[in-house]
Amino acid sequence: MMVTAYTVALGSNGWLWFGWVVLGLLTVAMVFARTT
Repeated sequence: MMVTAYTVALGSNGWLWFGWVVLGLLTVAMVFARTT
């Protein structure tokens, strides 16, 4: 999965990983907002 690839690429950089999670959640929220 892409999450595993991101984890390997980011390594121990917790803030950058947190940023990716936030961006992912925002993207999912926008998709759900459009579909509803």
